[in-house]
Amino acid sequence: GNEVHCLIKDENVAKMAKELGVTRSIAAMRTFGKQLEGQIVAIGNAPTALYEVLRLALEEGIKPALIIGIPVGFVGAAESKDYLMEVSPVPYITVKGNKGGSPIAASVCNALLYTDVKRNDMLFVEGKESK
Repeated sequence: GNEVHCLIKDENVAKMAKELGVTRSIAAMRTFGKQLEGQIVAIGNAPTALYEVLRLALEEGIKPALIIGIPVGFVGAAESKDYLMEVSPVPYITVKGNKGGSPIAASVCNALLYTDVKRNDMLFVEGKESK
């Protein structure tokens, strides 16, 4: 199965962010570090998280399998997605402009899961497997 991890509320992440003078989102991505290698990273809120994932990929060689970069907002969101499209060394999914958000990032994840299930000729409905 697949696992979902989010460290934004982790006490150690909050402490690291305060000590380094960075956002919790940056601290969370740094905490994941090498664990991001080969994983799907979905970002629906913080542009700083997207910038940090790209920094990790470009400067430290930590490359996720896919970046779903869809932060929302008027401060840095559009710019972070433009940067993703310009420099990403890995495949990505994004939207242009300031629109986005966690619901859209989650929808992309669900669509990928559904596509994988459909590709394997299986359909799961209410816990029952059918062909």
